[in-house]
Amino acid sequence: MSEFLPPTRVRAILRLAQPSARRFVPGLAAGVASALSAVALLATSAWLITRAAEQPPILYLSVAIVGVRAFALGRSAFRYLDRLSSHDAAFRQLAALRVGVFERILPLAPAGLANTRRGDLLTRLVRDVDDLQDFPLRVVQPLATAGVLAILSVVCVWLLSPLAALGLAVCLVLAGVLGTAASGIVAAGSERELAPLRGDLADRVLELVENIDVLTAFGVLNSRLEGLAAADDRLRRATLRRSVGVGIQGAVLSLFAGAATVAALLAGFGGLSGGGLPGPDFAVIVLVPMAVFEIFAVVPAALGAWRQVRSSAERVADAVPTTVPREIPVESDADSRPAADTGAVVGVDGNGVAVAVSAQPVLRLSGVGASWPGATEPGVSGVILRLGPGERVHLAGPSGAGKTTLAQVLVRFLDYTGSYTLDGVEANTLEPSAVRRFVGLCEQQPWLFDDSIRQNLLFAREAASDDDLLAVLDRVGLGDWTAQRGGLDARVGERGALVSGGQAQRIALARALLADFPVLIVDEPTANVDEAQGDRLVRDILGTAAEDGRAVLLISHTPVPDELITARVTLPA
Repeated sequence: MSEFLPPTRVRAILRLAQPSARRFVPGLAAGVASALSAVALLATSAWLITRAAEQPPILYLSVAIVGVRAFALGRSAFRYLDRLSSHDAAFRQLAALRVGVFERILPLAPAGLANTRRGDLLTRLVRDVDDLQDFPLRVVQPLATAGVLAILSVVCVWLLSPLAALGLAVCLVLAGVLGTAASGIVAAGSERELAPLRGDLADRVLELVENIDVLTAFGVLNSRLEGLAAADDRLRRATLRRSVGVGIQGAVLSLFAGAATVAALLAGFGGLSGGGLPGPDFAVIVLVPMAVFEIFAVVPAALGAWRQVRSSAERVADAVPTTVPREIPVESDADSRPAADTGAVVGVDGNGVAVAVSAQPVLRLSGVGASWPGATEPGVSGVILRLGPGERVHLAGPSGAGKTTLAQVLVRFLDYTGSYTLDGVEANTLEPSAVRRFVGLCEQQPWLFDDSIRQNLLFAREAASDDDLLAVLDRVGLGDWTAQRGGLDARVGERGALVSGGQAQRIALARALLADFPVLIVDEPTANVDEAQGDRLVRDILGTAAEDGRAVLLISHTPVPDELITARVTLPA
């Protein structure tokens, strides 16, 4: 997957994850100051203790005493400022990144995400995006801090002992190169695999939780559990390999930290025997490498974090489209079309002249065809249909004939060929959202949020009062049921688990009535209910819609009595 992604797409995601210089630099400066204070504290303490052993006048020690106090306070204070500033910058940027990723993937929904593994997509939008906060926090800032610290420490040691400074520089370079190489050999593959393996595990867990009743009924639950256990085992082994790499990396750093100390000892002994290096300076050049390596240890860890961050960035970039498939209509960046004085939506005809759509439009299809993204064959073709105010049309056809595809076209989730007009205005001259102000869809499996009945209705009309909600529930035959459940605060469960299929369809119809769509598309409302309930549901849907004079397109493969409809359209197989 990721190896075929253009590098510019991954870099674009990483740029989104990196805070601006105005927010990032204060945290970086505080981090560098904290690291320098830690090294300076050890160096000053070593010098002070060694010099104090020579019992000089106290005045000769006062500056060092103040320095120890200052560096001890500075290390903690700057560390706090570093964490506060850098994390604030990263979290603010993370919020912008998450919104940006969502905005880029939004044009694909819902038709472009029909075949997406939802668990994996959820992991990309949540866990992988969260991992990108490590880019400024665990990659850029640690590398910059360690680089500045290493250079300044080598320079300061050079002023006391060039030979010790050379040994420190060589050990730092070797520790960085060999530690990173050793960790990479063992853990690089696992670090790149962690994000995809987490996505696979999340997808399996989501599928199991959502379909546990069906899997149990058909006796395949154990096999799915075995697959879940295998996915978890793969993730565990990858995490273990990464931990082994971190352990090897720590061992290499400890080895070269000791080597740098030994090199300083050897260099210092030569200076002491020659009388050119005072005892306090000797203590400084021996102990400074310990403090430097404690902070420099972040370099291989940062490079390991970089591999994991890059893997997450590739997965996020792969989820975000560079271009929207041609089968999916998109909103304009800015709607330059004028609004009519009556509040009706305005379109533009073939000559560029503004034309308005009335509040009760006539919908016409002539030779309409459409395809799903990535499909090699059209989902529907050659459809001819007229639907005017108060008309009730039954659209029938065998499974696979394209009934649902046509419903997606009518609400402009899918683009079309042929002609689709509202009051003579071609639908593709209107914004897709403008078409959806006129044409509403009750899906075959309506989505119900894990919340109260009230909240599942209010997003259709936020200003609706409780009386409005109860009135519309009564219209769709759920008034008594709502009262028995305890009122509008009764919960419907995750994806409507606490309501039946027929009740879910009626709640969806209530939402559509609240939204006041002049044209209502109802897709297979009887799919999840028995025959008797289905008949009552169809009668209630068509009867309720007819009361308002709205147009209804009922998509159903089951027969509908002639007295309930005004026309029939049958799609060929």
